[in-house]
Amino acid sequence: MIYTEISTDPKKSQIICFYLSYIVVWCAIIIWGDHMRISITASKNFENIYILRDIYINPTKRKTVIHKALGRMDKLMDELQLDRDGVIQWARNCAAEETEKLKEENETEVIKFDPNKMIPMNQKRMFNISYLFLQSIYYSLRFKNTFRNIKAKYKYEYDLDAITSDLIYSRILNPSSKLSSYDYAQSFIEPPKYQLKDVYRGLSILAKEMDYIQAETYKNSNLIINRDHSILYYDCTNYFFEIEEADDLRKYGKSKEHRPNPIVQMGMFMDKDGIPLAFSLFPGNESEQPSAKELEQKIIRNYGFEKFIYCSDAGLGSDNNRQFNDIENRAFIVTQSIKKLKAEEKEWALSSNGWRRLSDDKQVKIKDTQCEYDTELYYKEEPYSSKKVASQRMIVTYSPKYAAYQKKIREAQIDRANEMIIKKTVKKERRNPNDPARFVNVVKTTKDGEVAETSLYSLDEKKVLEEARYDGLYAICTDLLDDDVRDIIKVSEGRWEIEENFRILKTNLGARPVYLQREDRIKAHFLICYLSLLIFRILEKKLDGKYTVEQIIKTLRGMNVMKIEGHGYLPAYDGTEITNALHEAFGFRTDTEVIKLSKMKNIIKQTRNS
Repeated sequence: MIYTEISTDPKKSQIICFYLSYIVVWCAIIIWGDHMRISITASKNFENIYILRDIYINPTKRKTVIHKALGRMDKLMDELQLDRDGVIQWARNCAAEETEKLKEENETEVIKFDPNKMIPMNQKRMFNISYLFLQSIYYSLRFKNTFRNIKAKYKYEYDLDAITSDLIYSRILNPSSKLSSYDYAQSFIEPPKYQLKDVYRGLSILAKEMDYIQAETYKNSNLIINRDHSILYYDCTNYFFEIEEADDLRKYGKSKEHRPNPIVQMGMFMDKDGIPLAFSLFPGNESEQPSAKELEQKIIRNYGFEKFIYCSDAGLGSDNNRQFNDIENRAFIVTQSIKKLKAEEKEWALSSNGWRRLSDDKQVKIKDTQCEYDTELYYKEEPYSSKKVASQRMIVTYSPKYAAYQKKIREAQIDRANEMIIKKTVKKERRNPNDPARFVNVVKTTKDGEVAETSLYSLDEKKVLEEARYDGLYAICTDLLDDDVRDIIKVSEGRWEIEENFRILKTNLGARPVYLQREDRIKAHFLICYLSLLIFRILEKKLDGKYTVEQIIKTLRGMNVMKIEGHGYLPAYDGTEITNALHEAFGFRTDTEVIKLSKMKNIIKQTRNS
C-alpha cells in the first residue's frame, strides 16, 4: 500500500519518506542511543580512560559527553593487576554495565494514583531541585578541601562544609534569617544532617577564616572559569541596622539609603568580567578611602597579583590610592570630579573648544553637538598632576544623550521644587544631593537682618544654571600616558558592573536585614552573601549572560519536584528556555516527565563530583 502511494503520487511519497526516516532515526536512538563506549586520551605523560555517551537533542543533533572518568591507564594497570589490553577490556565491561543501568533508568514508568487514598500526614512531598545547579558550582570550587583544612585547625565535630553550602543555596533561593534558611534547607532532596545550633557555631569559624576562604575560592574558581584580573574594580557600599545603639562594628555614618541608623561598610573588588574577587568589612564611621588600599594589599599578598589596573570612582580615587598604584606593574584609572578641579582646569573642561569625536577623532565644537538624538561621544584631554602623582592625563568626555537625560531629570526636580515653594514644605535638612529642595531659597530675615514674620521661598535660578553647566560631562584621570583614549574610556565604563553586584546583594540576595547581633556572626553573614554572589555570577557566565538576574532567580526559585514514593520525582515547574539552558549548561536533566530514584541519585552524585 505504501509502495503504491509512493509510486503514484510524488508529493505524498516525499511526505511519507520524511516521516519514515524520522521514525527510523528515533528507532535507532531508542536501540543505540544509550549505548556507551570508551575513549582513551593521551597527554604528554600518561593516558586517561573515559566512558562516553551520546545525547540526542533531536533526530539530527547529537552531543557527546563524558559519562564517567575511569582514571589513568598506568594507575589502573597497577590497581587491577592487568596489562594495557586487559584494562581496555575491563573499561569496555564498565561501559556495558553503565549502558544497562541507563536503559533501566529510561524504561517507561507506570504510576498509579488512587483518588480515594489520602496523602500521608507530615510527610515531605515537595522539594526544590534547582539547588543542584548551585551545588555543581559549589563542588567545582573545592570547598570540601577548604573546609577540611579549616577543620584540622579547629577540631569541631559538625559539618561546616554542609552548613555553608546550605546557607549559600538558601541565600540565593530564599533569602531570610539563619533559622529560616535552616528550615528552607529541608526542602532540598538532601536535607541537613546537622542541627540548628551547629549553624550558629559554624558562623564564628567562618568569620575567623574569612580571608582564607576568599583566597581559596578565588584560586579554585580559576579551574572552572577564566578569571581576568588585568583590571580590578573597587567600590564601597553600606548596610544599615535598625538598632538603638552603635557598637564596635555598627557605627553611625553616611548611609547610602540616607537612613539615620548605625551602618556597616563593605568594600569589594571585582575582576574585569564583573566576577567578585574579594571583600572586606569596616565600621560605619570610618572613611572609605583607606579601605581600598588595605584590601588591595591583602589581594596582592594572598592572591599573588603583581600586574593590574586599579579602577574606581572619584570617591575612592584619592591621591593616596593613585600613588599606591602608580608603580611599574600597576596603574590606575579613576573618575575625577570636575566641580572639584582648580578654576583654570574647570574652565578648560567646561569650554566648548578642543573637543574631538571619539568615533573618528575629528575636531568639533560642543555647541554643534547639542542634540538629544546625538549618540556620539566626544572627548578632550590634557596633562594633569596632583601633589603625590605628577605624571597623569585627564580625559573629559561629553555625551549629548546623557546631557539630555540629566536635563530631563533636573526639570522634574525643579517642578517639585516649585510645588514646595507654593506649599512652603521645605525640609530643614537636605541629606540627599538629589533632593529638589536644593533649588529652593528660604529667606528667614528682613533686609535689616531681623527675623521675618514669614519666611520667603523662591527658586534658586543661580543653582539651576550652575548644575546645568555640567550636564553630559564626565572626567577620568589615569597614569597610562600612552594608551588609547578609547581603551581607557572602555575600562572606566565597566564600573557599572560593581554597582550591579551591590544591587544583587541588597535586592536579590537580601543581604539586609541582618538577624544577628554578634560581630563575628555578622561578618560570617556577609561572607555567605559574598559567596552566594560569586556562585550566582558564575552561574550567569555558564548561561552566556543571556538572561537577567531576575529571570534566572525567578526560574530557580520555582523549580520544584513532587516525590512519588517508590517511583521518583515529578517536575512541578514549567519547562522554559531558561530551564533548558540550565540543563544544557550543567549536563544533567530534571525536566523529564518523571525522574526515577536511581537517576536522581546519579544526578546528585554528578553534581558532587563536579
